[in-house]
Amino acid sequence: MAGNDLGSLLGSLLGGSGQSGSTQGGAGNILGALLGALGKGQGGSTGGSGNALEGLIGMLTKSGLVDQAHSWVGTGENQAVEGSQIAEALPDETLRKVAEEAGITTEQAAEEIARSLPTAVDKLTPSGEVPQGRSIEDLVREQQL
Repeated sequence: MAGNDLGSLLGSLLGGSGQSGSTQGGAGNILGALLGALGKGQGGSTGGSGNALEGLIGMLTKSGLVDQAHSWVGTGENQAVEGSQIAEALPDETLRKVAEEAGITTEQAAEEIARSLPTAVDKLTPSGEVPQGRSIEDLVREQQL
């Protein structure tokens, strides 16, 4: 399944090797499910031309997490975000779908996203901007080379 493939890629990006502990693998799967759901237009605003990462960043900034999201994309230090802030920023249906795929509660999913999203976005945007016109899978593969 594409979400699982993306989850494996993200888990590898976050943890180095795909099998180095359940936390990184779980984080990758949760982020994979999130970006997969957003990429399919479920709560995302990718508008067909962007990727799920662009849609997610846009959603977070519209929800008042401008400073945090910009710190993750930028080249400076990443600002933390709380699970409750993630839960407020994401559409309920998207968070519910992510939690279902991971087999956890929506609160646990929001907390895991809050823990792992800053690092993932930072690694996917090494030049300090969201790459345009490329899929999330391509961005992850480029960063693992």
